[in-house]
Amino acid sequence: MVPEAVCMSENQTGLPVHIGIIMDGNGRWAKKRGLPRKLGHKAGANTFREIARYANKIGIQYMTAYVFSTENWKRPKEEVDSIIELLRAYLNEMDGYAKENIRVRFLGDRTAFDQDIQQKMQRAEEKSASATGLNLSLAINYGGRAELVHAARKLAAAAAAGELSPSDIDEDMMGRYLYTCDLPDVDLIIRPSGEYRLSNFLIWQAAYAEYVFLDQVLWPDFKPATLDQALAEYQRRNRRFGGIG
Repeated sequence: MVPEAVCMSENQTGLPVHIGIIMDGNGRWAKKRGLPRKLGHKAGANTFREIARYANKIGIQYMTAYVFSTENWKRPKEEVDSIIELLRAYLNEMDGYAKENIRVRFLGDRTAFDQDIQQKMQRAEEKSASATGLNLSLAINYGGRAELVHAARKLAAAAAAGELSPSDIDEDMMGRYLYTCDLPDVDLIIRPSGEYRLSNFLIWQAAYAEYVFLDQVLWPDFKPATLDQALAEYQRRNRRFGGIG
C-alpha cells in the first residue's frame, strides 16, 4: 500500500524522469462486474488516455506503458482479437496526442500485426515527432527477454560483418541496440492489481528503478490521484545506485 496522495504540480521537483506502468487488472475488473473481459480492456484504454494526459500536465518527461506482451498471444483467441481491434480503434484517435504536445512511439516487434496497424503506428510516430511534452511509449508485442535477444542478434551481425569487435561491446553499446535506445532508463515502475513482479517488462532498463505495487487498485480504477500517491512514495525513496546515501 502507498500513503495518501499529495498535491503534485508542474513545478514540483523530485519527479521521476521516466515512469513505467504495467497496466494490470483489466480482466479481473470486468469479472468483478460480471462483464466480458474485452470490456475490461476497453475501460483500461480509457484510463490510459486519462493518465497519459495527466502525466503530460504535471511535467513527466517519459512514460512507458505495457500494453501487450509477447506472452499475451497465449490468451484465448477471442480475447486477443478483441485487444487487437481495440488497438486498431485506439490508433485512429492518436492525432489528439500530437495536438496536446505528446510524442508517441511504439516499442516491440510490430511485424506480428496486420499491415494497417503497422502503418497507423508509423503515422502516429511521424505526426507527433516534433512534440516537446511527454514522450509516451507503448510497449506492444514487447518482452524484455525478446528485446535483449533482438539486440544480441544485431550486435552479432555487426561483429560478423567486421563492423565491431566483440571486445567493443559494453553496457553503453548494448543500450544503443535496444528498442529504448534514445530513452533514459526507467526511474519508477508502477503496477496495480496486487501482482509483485515485472512480467518481462523493461528488465534491462529497470536495473535501478524504484517499484510501487498497488494491491487494492485494478488498472481501470487507476486515477490521477493514484499516480500522485505513487509519485509521493517515489519521492520518499533514497536512490543510491550502489553507493552510500
